[in-house]
Amino acid sequence: MEPMKKRKALIAVDLGAQSCRVSLLRFWYDEPAVDVVHRFSNAPVPSDNGLHWNIEEIWEGVQAGIRKCAALAPEGIASIGVDGWAVDYVRLHETGYPEGDPFCYRDVRTERAEPEVHALISPSRLYELTGTQILRINTIYQLFADKLAGKDEAIPWVNLPEYITYRLCGSAVAEYTNATHSGLVAVGVHRWSREVFDSVGLNLTAAPRIVASGTTIGNLRGDLSELSALQETKVIVPACHDTASAIAAIPATGNDWAFISSGTWSLVGTVLDAPCVSDEARSQNFTNLGGVGGKICFLKNVNGMWLLRQCMDEWEARGVVYRLEDLLKECAALPPPSQLIDVDAPELMVPGDAVAKINAQLTRAGAKPLVADSLGAPALANLIFHSLAERYANVLRSIESTAKKKLRRVFIVGGGNKNQLLNRLTHEKSGLDVVLGSAESTTIGNFAIQLAALDGAWTPGIGVPSDAVARWAHRLTSISIAIPATAR
Repeated sequence: MEPMKKRKALIAVDLGAQSCRVSLLRFWYDEPAVDVVHRFSNAPVPSDNGLHWNIEEIWEGVQAGIRKCAALAPEGIASIGVDGWAVDYVRLHETGYPEGDPFCYRDVRTERAEPEVHALISPSRLYELTGTQILRINTIYQLFADKLAGKDEAIPWVNLPEYITYRLCGSAVAEYTNATHSGLVAVGVHRWSREVFDSVGLNLTAAPRIVASGTTIGNLRGDLSELSALQETKVIVPACHDTASAIAAIPATGNDWAFISSGTWSLVGTVLDAPCVSDEARSQNFTNLGGVGGKICFLKNVNGMWLLRQCMDEWEARGVVYRLEDLLKECAALPPPSQLIDVDAPELMVPGDAVAKINAQLTRAGAKPLVADSLGAPALANLIFHSLAERYANVLRSIESTAKKKLRRVFIVGGGNKNQLLNRLTHEKSGLDVVLGSAESTTIGNFAIQLAALDGAWTPGIGVPSDAVARWAHRLTSISIAIPATAR
């Protein structure tokens, strides 16, 4: 049965720090259907000069996924949108190709850069200008690390999802939601902060122009555009930051809800109509990130499932192999730990020796360290889940106080929302009703923004309006997303 010809298909590319997905949306008798067509693993690669991403391998994986989509959509593909993680960037050689593999945000080079930046512009002034939480992974510290290493600051750079977009159509831009993670964008407006660039001696001319979510920046070009399904395909920037796309997919109304975007990171926050840069917000280190349609995602980064992944990798190296499903079953039968850990401790933000770092925290608190064998692994995982839930609850209470909101619900979206134990613990510790959004919310948000843009919805200065995106998100959230075994 062939689909109706009323609408062409769409492609959403979601770049993840652990895995990347390419999904296809088609219309069958005017009803949307989404399939995850291609998935490939991703991980930073250690080398003698730091921790990097294999950018060409990512690009090859994206192309392979797009080709598979093109083969499945004879009706043609209207548009492609790319989202991904924030803060990392690619320096562009004059040939248009990468100057080298980009650094991973977890590289230790920013440990020196952060205090040196703060010697030039105070954290309080940075927050006043940008509304961005102080995190050493932010692009501002990475660019300054380049400066310390003697790199030519005039070499243009573009954030990682937008680099893939650039390879697709040849237009180098910074999409607003993603740009706000840099610590370099003036709070609440679509422009770079000249004062920040000047204060730390960064080259503003190297930064790409900022565009709004839903902007069509060109037509697909290159070898891919020669495929019959891709000859008239537009390249549209969704919310290029994956969390902003995920939040755009939450089918919520009212003003009593928060969100947790649960994955490698957990981003805990709420949606505001305007930035909140009060002294309390600054002291709590909340960030005001760009959202779709001019909204503000007021949130805090919390270490997420990456912490458990680090432990599981260590266990596997020692011969202790657990499936997450089995680990959760064993954890559910355990009592709460007597001592929790600070999941956001600086040492737990960098890779390596996660178990030893956790045990060092326990020892400092006067608790017994846990053994990382087949008996001790569930106890360690149980400790992580309880500590994450406690951290979520604390952040949610801080949001109520700082943003002057009375919260009743928390939507949990992203792959981490399949963790029923963590969901239950979050409800118990926060006292909020837990509502599960889509595990594929980033892909849904990406598609919803593209669809709103293709429909012509547009507001000058802010891009696609949030209500137009919400209508499509509500429709797409009600469908199931097919994930074949080959794409899992």
